[in-house]
Formats: sequence, C-alpha cells, structure tokens
Amino acid sequence: MPVRFGAIGFAHPHIFDMVTVLLGAGAEMAAFYDDDPAQIAQFTGRFPHAQQAPSIDAILEDETIDLIVSATIPNTRALLGIRAMQHGKDYLCAKPGLTDFEQLAEVRRVQAETGQKYIIYYGERLHNPATVKAGELVHAGAIGRVAQTVGFGPHRLLGSFPRPEWAFQRAYSGGIINDLASHQIDQFLYFTGSTQAQVVAAHVGNMKHGQFPNMHDFGDVVVRSPSAVGYIRVDWLTPDGLDTWGDVRLFIMGTEGTIELRKNIDLAGRAGGNHLFLVNGEGTQYINCQQVPLPFAAQFLADVEKRTETAISQVHCLLAAELALTAEQQAFEMMR
Repeated sequence: MPVRFGAIGFAHPHIFDMVTVLLGAGAEMAAFYDDDPAQIAQFTGRFPHAQQAPSIDAILEDETIDLIVSATIPNTRALLGIRAMQHGKDYLCAKPGLTDFEQLAEVRRVQAETGQKYIIYYGERLHNPATVKAGELVHAGAIGRVAQTVGFGPHRLLGSFPRPEWAFQRAYSGGIINDLASHQIDQFLYFTGSTQAQVVAAHVGNMKHGQFPNMHDFGDVVVRSPSAVGYIRVDWLTPDGLDTWGDVRLFIMGTEGTIELRKNIDLAGRAGGNHLFLVNGEGTQYINCQQVPLPFAAQFLADVEKRTETAISQVHCLLAAELALTAEQQAFEMMR
C-alpha cells in the first residue's frame, strides 16, 4: 500500500514542491484542507484530482492517513505537527518548522513520546539538484574533508511575487535568520558531517525597507563545529533586474579542493540554474546538474514505511532548527 498523506495549509508555495515530489515518488494524496479560497483555487489548479476535507480534524482523525504535509503560516507549523504526531501521523513541513524555543521543546517532547517523525523540508538542499550532486561528490571524497561552508541566500522581497501581510512581521516567521538561514545551517551540518555546533556570531538589520519596521532584511551568522566553520548571509535585497528571485550560492571548501554552486543563475554565463564548479588535484570541472534526480521523496516514504532515517535524521532536522533559533535570538538581542 502506498503512503497516504493529507495536505494542510498552503500559506507558502513550498507546499507545491513537497506535494509534487511525494506524488512523484508514489505516495497518494488522501485529502487536503485550507480555509482560504484563493489558496484552495491555486492548489486545486495544480492538483485537480485532490479531494477537499471538511476540516483539519477530519484529516487528523482519518486512520488511513500516514503523513501530514504542510506549509501553513510558520508560527502555526509546530502546533499542527504536534497534533499530527499525537494522532499517530508523521509530519513534513516547509521551513522554518519552528519559530521559538517553546515550540522546539514541545516538538522534541512529543516526538520522543510518540515516535512519529517531525521533518522540516530544507528545500534548498533536498529540492536542489546541484546541492544533491555536491553531496555525492563530497561523500565520495572529491574535495577531502570539508573545513568550511559559505552560503548566500538572497531573496527578492517585493516585485512580481506578492507576499502576504504576515511575511512582513517577524513574529510570524521567527525572523530572517530563523526563516531563510535555516537552509544554510542545514547545509553546514550536512556537508561538514557535524552532529553538534554553536553560534559564534549573528547580526540582523533593516537596510532598505523602513516601511516594514517589524522585519529585518539582512542577517548573517557564523557557526562552528568541532571540525568546521560556516559563514551565512541572507537578505531580502535582490534587485529587480535579476532574472530570478535570488542569486543563491554555496561554497564548500575541503582539504583537497573546492565546490561552488550557483543554484538559480550563473550571472552573465550559462543559462538556467543548478551549476556546479569543482576544483581539486585533478583539475577544474563544470557540471550541469539540471538533470540530477532528487532522492529525498523516495527515501522519506521508505522511512515512513520502515521507520528508518535514510532521507534525513530527526536529530539533524531539529539541530538545524535550534541553531537557527539561537542565531536569531542572539542577533535580535544585539539590536536592543
């Protein structure tokens, strides 16, 4: 029997990525729920065979459903995930999966108590072919031991993609570092193989968007583990002239070489995204990663069925979230 899932909450377009990869890997969407007619119309436009449930409770109480998938407003994701686990279901949500330390503590408590999965979809790694390829190369020893990662996560705040009012309120996302930089923190842990780390320094600021006083449009973080260091910069400052929402890059420095990823665009260079540049003792190589398959969904569905952790571990998932919350808190307190 395929894994059956319910989709609840479509506040962010990441819901489309998660549902698409799960369906592509053989899962069955049993039902969906949202209370916003515009979001329902958009969702059913993408998935015309989806069946709408009368309520969230109807999905949670359906014993044939194994998994809840969600991209609700960020500060509501933890509560839904806790309810899902208490109903005997695994949970997959868009990042950020948590917005404060109280949520983190309760998620950890309920997850340990129920044994269900609370997985955050760090899409910049899990849904990006270039990053998947970089993982293959790193784990094959192409650049030796990874000593540092440098990740840039710029975004466009305004423009053709309208953002809802909650997007301009720090209280809903937990802040720019918690929201955007959780991707880069996840990648630091993954590529360096770190199972513990600490925040060395963190900063936030509002450099341009004074009309939105309850948000920050710039943040940076330095993290350190026993074996590696990471630097992260995120912002909402992508200029309108760029042909994509952000020039997202990742630099991986190893003891025997380097990898650079240009995930969305190669400025004034090759068309499209998913560009990888490898330099090591054998020379310099360019790899077009657009056709690299994404293994997460198939691995995750197998984990749901077999109660394994091949796609992403629970400890890793929540450690990345904890570090993002810690960096955000440290940066915010410095602003006072």
